[in-house]
Amino acid sequence: MKTLQIGIMPRDKFQSRTNEIASGRYKPKKNEPKIWFGSIKSLCEVLNENNMRLLKIIAEQKPESIKALAVLSKREPSNLSRTLNTMARYGIIEIQKTGKNSKPIAKALDFNIQYSAAYYIL
Repeated sequence: MKTLQIGIMPRDKFQSRTNEIASGRYKPKKNEPKIWFGSIKSLCEVLNENNMRLLKIIAEQKPESIKALAVLSKREPSNLSRTLNTMARYGIIEIQKTGKNSKPIAKALDFNIQYSAAYYIL
């Protein structure tokens, strides 16, 4: 399983960076994050303790469906579905459709976080 490279950068700086990349003025290095959050707070909303426990259950117990994961995690399926969709959007898990079921698959258990004071203007 891979280690996800995550960056935290204010939205305006991220937009400038994206424009630089799109215009060809900047080429991201291989080791730079591919996943970015606008703040530590938004990162913590996704990688909080409950979601990390959930990720561990997915990786270790490999539930065949969201319903099975709901039983294992003692969480409501509707709430769980929202959380899983958010985690999938960031590449932390994958949701594999199998017939009527959606199977969560862990894509990463380890995270390297890049955060710099250089992104902030005084």
